[in-house]
Amino acid sequence: MPAATKDETPKILILASLSGGYRGADATGQSHLGYAPNTYILPIMSAAMFPESFYLKAFERGFDGILVMYSGTDSPYKGEIERTAEIIGRTYDLMKERNLDPRRLKLTSICTVCVQPFLKEVNSMNHLLAGIGPLPREQQPEATREGAR
Repeated sequence: MPAATKDETPKILILASLSGGYRGADATGQSHLGYAPNTYILPIMSAAMFPESFYLKAFERGFDGILVMYSGTDSPYKGEIERTAEIIGRTYDLMKERNLDPRRLKLTSICTVCVQPFLKEVNSMNHLLAGIGPLPREQQPEATREGAR
């Protein structure tokens, strides 16, 4: 499969905690404010539940950018902030080893009514990906390419 072309729209995965990012996304929709259709929102309990391998596999399977939107200091889970930061930090190191630009992964705190910050993060990631381009699709594992046919 050839590398991604410049006109290909990058795909963004948003891991949105139910206590923060997901409610921010919902508030954005309730306000009838649109955002790019190339986003895929996955509601999650806590970002601390996802190991480094999850992020690397998401890139391998066709996502060009990942936003981890959690509630930050408002988290209802003890230790979530520290654990999530550790996981993302280790993921950045693994991305660098694989020549993946670490800017493709961003951890951000989004509150339950944070419409403008939600939009800003989505737009910012789209702007970044427009500049650096989508990942070449040949990085996808063979099984993923076979399943796409």
